[in-house]
Amino acid sequence: MNSFKTQKGIFLDVLALPTDPYFTFKNYPQAFEKLDYLASLGNSLLISVVSTLLIVVLSAMAAWVLVRYKIKTSTVVFMTFATAMLIPFQCVMLPLVRLMSTPSYIAALIALAGVYLAFLLSLVVRAAAEKRLGSGKAKIPAWIAFLVLAPALALLLLAVIRSRGELTALNRPGLIFMYVGFGASLSIILFHGFIKNVPLELEEAATIDGCSPFRTFWQVVFPLLRTISVTVAILNVMWIWNDFLLPQLTINKAGWQTIPLKTYFFFGQFSKRWDLATAGLIMGMLPIVIFYLFCQKYIVKGITDGAIK
Repeated sequence: MNSFKTQKGIFLDVLALPTDPYFTFKNYPQAFEKLDYLASLGNSLLISVVSTLLIVVLSAMAAWVLVRYKIKTSTVVFMTFATAMLIPFQCVMLPLVRLMSTPSYIAALIALAGVYLAFLLSLVVRAAAEKRLGSGKAKIPAWIAFLVLAPALALLLLAVIRSRGELTALNRPGLIFMYVGFGASLSIILFHGFIKNVPLELEEAATIDGCSPFRTFWQVVFPLLRTISVTVAILNVMWIWNDFLLPQLTINKAGWQTIPLKTYFFFGQFSKRWDLATAGLIMGMLPIVIFYLFCQKYIVKGITDGAIK
């Protein structure tokens, strides 16, 4: 209601319906312009979609390994993720920003990412060689491919990041990286409970038919996780889309702001444009509300299915 009122109309009666002479349609065009809406929407979509996809994929894989490969450390790892949910973000935000702005720390993370990518590529090389030459006939062991690829990819990633400016994570990729870390705990717990319901016999049958663990997960297990995947996606998208504090700490560069950050500029030191802010909030809420309405039927089903074995 207030998004269709003038500033004076809001101050006179915040609960009243918008009527003449305080009714107006001008708030939305002005808010659209002030928000730089298309750019802000693009930033919010990029950060939310990429972060959520990474959280869903990585959490599903981690939970599957923790459920199926029962070793001494699997329980410790799972409890570590569960305990991480108890730590308030406010306790770690200042050390986090300090670390993410330290070039040596970021260089180490990038090098680690290169090593991890090299490990995955070495498995792909090994699988491709076995498929071409036949099982057991691959002449290049996976560890040799890994030793060759790891330094090359680590150095390549470092060179690419350095070529784009100062080596820091206070940018959109760094924000996505932090969202994946903070969203992993709850997501792994939800996937962990759900995967216990997946019959182990399906995976055993796939293994007998010649599926590798990688193929078993993607072609047998992951399609069965659709319900909980949508649930995890909804919970994380709604949190990431509406988050203000973490983007405020990490992306202050012009043109990088998300919709919540842009909406904040309606509230200055000496003036507060409630008429434009309410219109801007409606435009910011609309995409996530539409997404929620399309996917809401999966939330209760996904959580209840993952709550019991």
